[in-house]
Amino acid sequence: MHTTIPAATDRQQHTVVSAEEWASARRRLLEKEKAFTRLRDELNRERLELPWERVEKTYRFEGPRGTETLADLFDGRSQLMVYHFMFGPGWEEGCPSCSFLTDHIDGTLVHLANRDITLLLVSRAPLGQIEAFKKRMGWQVKWVSSYGSDFNYDYQVSFREEDKAKGQVYYNYGPAEFIAEDLHGLSVFYKNGQGEVFHTYSTYGRGCDMLVGTYNYMDLAPKGRDEDQLNFTMSWVRHHDRYDQQYTVDPAAAYQPPKATGSCCHGEGGDS
Repeated sequence: MHTTIPAATDRQQHTVVSAEEWASARRRLLEKEKAFTRLRDELNRERLELPWERVEKTYRFEGPRGTETLADLFDGRSQLMVYHFMFGPGWEEGCPSCSFLTDHIDGTLVHLANRDITLLLVSRAPLGQIEAFKKRMGWQVKWVSSYGSDFNYDYQVSFREEDKAKGQVYYNYGPAEFIAEDLHGLSVFYKNGQGEVFHTYSTYGRGCDMLVGTYNYMDLAPKGRDEDQLNFTMSWVRHHDRYDQQYTVDPAAAYQPPKATGSCCHGEGGDS
């Protein structure tokens, strides 16, 4: 005999079945999960087969060690991953959603370093702003400033006044509406034995989902990400020092573009 119970949200109802029926349904889903895993493996293989782009410019960054080039940022390794963190000059704090992602990084650093990978953050904010916010958040990951450099613009995560005037930018490999002067992304580079640097991969939008471990856990929970009822999917996210007993989420809250005198966050809607 089947019974139904209300779901945690109004999205669906769930039947309650016997152990045998549950196992049968779970096996059917398992076949789809295995197919997804095989497809993901194939996508990973195709990603490794992408052609490379030689980096011709000498980009300079300001960090804890002073001025460094892109080649210096590899820190003796051959692979470099750069997370483009939304934090512009004059902003009071970094993007809450980028902070959400960065909360997952510190524990990976020792493992990545021992697999020949350096991972760090880059923002346009001056180094003083970056270091103050990094101290507040308690992160250990290296974070450098590209202030005064073309780096963020060349890798299509920052936009100039003329883009704002047009109302349209080039982002995630196509035209997109201008919503903020900085957006997020991940860019990957390789340095060979001769010191030549190559751009091997970049991803934007929901392409960075895989870097957010919390979402992977939520996807396995009964309520999932529980964002369908939100006007702006990530309106629930706070800086980790801003959750408290009065924490509430306004489902009608809209995306708020960053301001020079306030905080910012980025949208996660749409496909990767």
